[in-house]
Amino acid sequence: MTSSSEPGSPGTGNRVPEGRYGRRGSGRHRRWPVWLGSALALALGIVLAVAGYRNFGSAPIDGKASQFDLRDDNTVHITLEVRRDDPSEPAECVVRSRGISGKEAGRKEVYLPPGETTTYVETVLRTSEQPVTGEVFGCSYDVPNYLREGARPSG
Repeated sequence: MTSSSEPGSPGTGNRVPEGRYGRRGSGRHRRWPVWLGSALALALGIVLAVAGYRNFGSAPIDGKASQFDLRDDNTVHITLEVRRDDPSEPAECVVRSRGISGKEAGRKEVYLPPGETTTYVETVLRTSEQPVTGEVFGCSYDVPNYLREGARPSG
């Protein structure tokens, strides 16, 4: 008959020698770092998703120069095509022209009153040198007071 203290005997179960592998814990004390790490990873994922959507999602307003025409050595005629998600709000777009040197030769803000989802606006831009392009630099719903219809100039 075998002694119950021998490895592999029926009475020992899965016991291991006492000082050989360290103390065996219940596992409860080691669960909180896993939960904390999971919660932090989830929070970081949500923050990154929101930031990505704001930076790479579709813009609420978008403008482009659908056409430009060089009128003379200091003038360019630009037709803007502006698409906005809230046509009931006024908007403003900045148009610019580049000269033959590649530098910006002219810039202008254009007011867009509330209107349709897609709006076409024409403007003439005076330049400091011979223009070679006419483009939309950007559009925004944040319209300065001096551009709003009916606003009186200061000064």
